[in-house]
Amino acid sequence: MSQFVQRFTQDAIVGEPEVVEDRLDVRDVAELPAWRRLKDAVESFRALQTENGSIPDRSAHPAASRHLATILPAVAELAPHFPHDAAYLAALHRDFTQWEAQGFGVPDFLDSLNAFQPQQHRVDGLGHLVVFPMVTQNGSSSRLVEAVLVEVIWPEFIAELEAGDYGNTLFVALRFVDFTPGYDTNSAVLFPETVAMREIPAFTWGAIFQDREAARYRRVVRAAAEITKLELPDEAAAMLDDQELTERVFVMWDIIHDRSHMRGDLPFDPFMIKQRMPFFLYSLEELRCDLTAFRESVRLDRELSARPDEELSDADRAIRDHARLVQYAVVFDRIFRFAITGSRVRNYDGLGGQLLFAWMHQHDVLHWTDTQLTIDWAEVPDVIIALSDQINELYRRSIDRPKSAHWLAAYEMLTRTLTPHPASRWARGLPEETLAGMPKGYTDAVLDDEFPLSMFYEALNKKMAAVIASTAGITGISSPDDSAPAEEAAA
Repeated sequence: MSQFVQRFTQDAIVGEPEVVEDRLDVRDVAELPAWRRLKDAVESFRALQTENGSIPDRSAHPAASRHLATILPAVAELAPHFPHDAAYLAALHRDFTQWEAQGFGVPDFLDSLNAFQPQQHRVDGLGHLVVFPMVTQNGSSSRLVEAVLVEVIWPEFIAELEAGDYGNTLFVALRFVDFTPGYDTNSAVLFPETVAMREIPAFTWGAIFQDREAARYRRVVRAAAEITKLELPDEAAAMLDDQELTERVFVMWDIIHDRSHMRGDLPFDPFMIKQRMPFFLYSLEELRCDLTAFRESVRLDRELSARPDEELSDADRAIRDHARLVQYAVVFDRIFRFAITGSRVRNYDGLGGQLLFAWMHQHDVLHWTDTQLTIDWAEVPDVIIALSDQINELYRRSIDRPKSAHWLAAYEMLTRTLTPHPASRWARGLPEETLAGMPKGYTDAVLDDEFPLSMFYEALNKKMAAVIASTAGITGISSPDDSAPAEEAAA
């Protein structure tokens, strides 16, 4: 089989996968017996693994080898349908074989990870077969083998957007086709840093499953709008009935969001993944990037709408029209899904949703009156951009501040809009020994639920909890009709 893989690698067409003849659509690949065998064998293999991905029980090694004897031929049989991934699939064979030869210790798939370069093939509808031992964010925290069939989402207007002012060569937009249990969860990302490997390389791509984001958005917003009696603008309502449209909207949102993490007047590393800090700092960073996507969409909408339609290209029109929808998506996903999804333990995305809702309410563009939610859409853009300006100014000032002073300033900014927990040590004022001590003392003083849900959100959460829970594992293919959950929630 190794000879077959090597020969296939040499003969593969690289760079123009769309011209390969006799290559099945990835959705058709999902129906092939080889994929079913691969998926079943991977699921059986996973049952033998421990949290770090290894199989320390030697008595389980014969079973692992038997499953591998199914996995590798199945990958080789499917490989001709993915000629653009030939080098990766060949390296995958070598990594699996070496892992087995070394006694199924902690897996190391660095070589195959380095060979997998999906950002080089951003072709709409192109498929990938992805197999790695990995964790899945918001899914499995164990480094188990996953097998995933995915499809690229890359419409022409996104290619035009990325080639212009919003260059993001690392960004890959994907759609689920089929997957093993680690992705039958809330995980909506495929990141190289989650793969088991011996050392950390320079990462060259990051992928987001826009179909999952779009599908759960449609289900949650439909239910929330019915519960709150919110009358959606026609454009926003159209998204709830059109999965592919909503996917494209999320691609536009995410490509701008993703590049925003390292752009602007910021500290060297605003997200500081490897540093422990109060969770509300992560909340502000994620919200900052979402609000950047919002304000850029407002700018694109206004600039392109000001030009005569006949002067615009088809891509310009698509950018303009999707830019309007990005604004709805940011608002609704943040205030309806983010705010009440997940536990109340250092939930930084939840806090960002709470902040956006409260900011809009206190600036009189969002109203909860007579048990009905209304939004003054004409005034919304400038109000939300003002919040974006406030966060950007906090970041700009932080360049000249010590870390602890930045943390205190960020907390003070939040408390101008949100009410902290009555027992908050931060709200009462940190004692001098904490202020004079190491940053760890500051972080330890933050409550798990430093900013509890408001009464509005406590009530909404009770009505929406089942709907949000129902979105685990959802995809654009698996949930074409989202009317039932909304009806159940309203009842």
